[in-house]
Amino acid sequence: MKKNRLIFLIVIATLILSTLFFYFTYGKTEAVASLSSKVKKGKFEVIVISTGELKAKNQTEITAPGSDLQESQIYTDLKIEDLIQEGTVVKAGDYVASIEKNPIMAKLTEFGLEVQKKTSESNQAKLDTTLALRDSRDELYNLKFAVEQAKLEREQAKFEAPAIQRQKDIDLEKAKKNYEQKLENYKTKVAQAQTKVQIINSDLSIAQNRMNRLQNLIGKMTIKAPKAGMVIYVRDWNGSKKIVGSSISPWNPAVAILPDLTQMQVVTYINEVDIQKVKIGQFAEIGLDADQNKKLQGVIKEVANIGEQRPNSDAKVFEVIIDVMTKDPSLRPAMTTSCKIHAGTYMDALYIPLEAINNDKNGSFLYKIDKGKAVKQYILVGATNEANALVYAGLSKDEEVYLTIPADTMGLKVNQINKATPLPAPFLDKKMQVLMKKFSDSSNIKPVLPKQ
Repeated sequence: MKKNRLIFLIVIATLILSTLFFYFTYGKTEAVASLSSKVKKGKFEVIVISTGELKAKNQTEITAPGSDLQESQIYTDLKIEDLIQEGTVVKAGDYVASIEKNPIMAKLTEFGLEVQKKTSESNQAKLDTTLALRDSRDELYNLKFAVEQAKLEREQAKFEAPAIQRQKDIDLEKAKKNYEQKLENYKTKVAQAQTKVQIINSDLSIAQNRMNRLQNLIGKMTIKAPKAGMVIYVRDWNGSKKIVGSSISPWNPAVAILPDLTQMQVVTYINEVDIQKVKIGQFAEIGLDADQNKKLQGVIKEVANIGEQRPNSDAKVFEVIIDVMTKDPSLRPAMTTSCKIHAGTYMDALYIPLEAINNDKNGSFLYKIDKGKAVKQYILVGATNEANALVYAGLSKDEEVYLTIPADTMGLKVNQINKATPLPAPFLDKKMQVLMKKFSDSSNIKPVLPKQ
């Protein structure tokens, strides 16, 4: 029994060892041999795909009176109480929206009380001045008579003893001096009273102007269209549309816009992996989600230099603006689009899978099969797409390249390349060249037009 069990275990071990030997020899060789690909030649396209949204290239903002709110010391956000339906076509002067007036009414009450207070102060100052100056004038009148009386006594004492005459002279000088001092004091009081009244009246005028400004501002909280057009709601900082109940700031008082529908753009966002492929002047195909059969043509106008993080996304993206070259009266702002940015189309190009490419300090390289042996081959890579890389130096059509690093790379032959080999120009057909050239003549964009 024990002998049969031992024989059984020996047989099982032999089968396992045979299987492992077969795998690590024939099986592994087969797997390695299959991890290769041929160099292909043909049309190579670099396309960046994204989604976007239409907007007007030029537009007129419909705004609340932001600067007037600031001048009236109203710095809090205000609510939109009423707003006409988006897409409504209006004429210049037509009603668009209504903004809440409660903060303005509160300020109006505050400045109304200030006007009443300053009016009372002005009236009281005038009354006090009248009483004070009347007493001073009465005193001056009496002092003037005292001077006249001193003169008369001086005349009557001319036949008196010298000491008496001297006393009368002194009395006359005192009376004159006292009168002159009181006269100067009176003039000073008049100037002070006038200044006090002017200050109060100035404060009154400021308060009155503030109240008048607020009264005018109430009328401006009924928003009207500055020109004819189609009303489109503006978006807040978080991307949501401003509707009834939304807040507007004195520093950002936009309520809606009137877009110029004759010139449209697409706003799209490209991830940080693909943004280096996108350049100003590249051609873009634009599809409309609302009409799958409609295709528009565009050209890249702006590429942001700084990335941003969009709501509900962890990845950094870069804003790209595409000018729409196709004229279509049915286009409307906020329509969603699909964008195919042609970052480069190369005819008769050599390309290989991305997996085959490695890099070191000397540049890009791969391993290829040359006369049945592995060779380390340096290459020049011109462009990449989601699966392949365009190679313009170091390879020929139908050569076999490894998709993985060979097991033993020691002592392999190394083929260098001429790094001065020029990169081939991307292709653009004649019809597209004419279209983009025509578009560039009417804009500030210089399209990418490679030499043919």
